Parts: sequence; structure tokens; C-alpha cells
Amino acid sequence: PYLQREWCERALRQPAYREVHEDGRERLWVFIPALGRYLRVVTLADGETVHNAFPDRGFRGQQP
Repeated sequence: PYLQREWCERALRQPAYREVHEDGRERLWVFIPALGRYLRVVTLADGETVHNAFPDRGFRGQQP
């Protein structure tokens, strides 16, 4: 409930980092200043449907 839709939309439009899996799913990271960390957004193979989104405590801005 504390995640904002616009944060997920920003990750889809302008991810800081992107990782594509063999099945087509994508992991996208975007830094959210209000959280003070990166938000990881996982999409389905269509690249638009958000499957999951959460602050990624372990991600520090390095390429995964």
C-alpha cells in the first residue's frame, strides 16, 4: 500500500538497470528518493504487466 503507481510506471519507462530472463520476464530497478533505495519491478513477458514490485534492500546500484 505504500508503493506508488507512478514509481512502477517510471521503472517501466526509464529503468536504471534491466535484466531479462530466458522466459521473457524482466527485472527493472529505479532509484526512489522517497524510499532511499531502489525499487525492483518484475514484469511478465509482455514487458508491461507488473507481476511484483518491492524495495530491494540488497541492490546498491550495481548491475545485477
